Amino acid sequence: MSILFSRNFSTGSFVRPQGYRFPVGLSTFTVTTNATLSVDYLVVAGGGGGGGEIGGGGGAGGYLTASGTSLPASTPYAVTVGGGGPGGSNTTGTSGNPSVITSVSSTAIGGGGGGSSNGNTQALNGGSGGGMGGFSSLSGGTGTPGQGNNGGGGSAAGPPNYGGGGGGGSASAGQVPPNGSSNGAAGSGTANPLSGSPVTYAAGGIGNRYNIGSSNGTPGTPFTGNGGGGSQTGSAGGGETGGSGGGGIVIIRYAGETQRATGGSISTPSGYYVHTFTGDGTFATNAATVTIFETIN
Repeated sequence: MSILFSRNFSTGSFVRPQGYRFPVGLSTFTVTTNATLSVDYLVVAGGGGGGGEIGGGGGAGGYLTASGTSLPASTPYAVTVGGGGPGGSNTTGTSGNPSVITSVSSTAIGGGGGGSSNGNTQALNGGSGGGMGGFSSLSGGTGTPGQGNNGGGGSAAGPPNYGGGGGGGSASAGQVPPNGSSNGAAGSGTANPLSGSPVTYAAGGIGNRYNIGSSNGTPGTPFTGNGGGGSQTGSAGGGETGGSGGGGIVIIRYAGETQRATGGSISTPSGYYVHTFTGDGTFATNAATVTIFETIN
C-alpha cells in the first residue's frame, strides 16, 4: 500500500491528507534548523568631551568589532549605547559612557575627557585617552588595549602658542603639537562597513591652542564615538568650553534573505539584515525553524 502526502509549498513541509491515520510501525524524527544565528557586530562607546581653555581633544570611545559570532535562537540580548561626555568649561572634559551587547561583546569603554590648561588639569584615561591641555608637559590619558590609543601630551613651549594635545583614536594615538606652534593632532578612527557603507568611527578630538582667537571646541559627530575638540582661547581664563563627545553606536548584522531577529533600526543592504542601535534597546533572535519528517520502517 502506498502512502500519499500533499506538499505545503509555502513551508516546504509534507502534510497527510485529512482523516488519514498512520499505521503501526511508523517512525518519526525531528530536524531543527536555524538553531543559531551567525552575526557580525560593531560596538562603539561614547567619545570624551574636549577640555576647556586651550583644551586637549577628547578621546575616542572604545571600539570593538567581531565577525562570525554564533547566537542561539529565541534569545534576547540587552544593548546599551553610551552617550558622549560634555566638554569642560575651564576644566577637563567629561569622559564618555560605555556601550555593550550583554553576554555577547566586551564592554567598550567611554573615551577619556581632554585636559585643560586651567590649573593644568589632567586628561583622563578611557577607551582612547584624552589629550592634555596647553601650558603643560604632562602626557595625555591612556587608552585601553584592544579598544583605542593614548591621547597626545600638551605643549609647554613658550608664548604665544601653547598647544593642547589631540585625543587618541581607535586607529592611532593623539599627537603632541610640534614646538607648541599648532593644534594637537587627533588620533584617527577606523572605517567600518557594517552600516552598509564605510563610516569612520572612534576618532579623537583635536586639541586647540592659545592666541588664535576664542571659540568653543567642535563637538564629536553623533553616533560615531568621536571625541570632542578642545576649546581655543585668546586670553587666559577666557571661559571657552570644549566640544561634547559624539554618542556611541551598536550595529549587528547577519547574511540572508529572511529577517531572523528584532530590535533597533533595520536596513537590508547587499544581502544583509543590519540592526542599528543609537540608543538602548534589545536585540532578540527569532525562534528556530523545526521540520518534521515522517517515514515508514
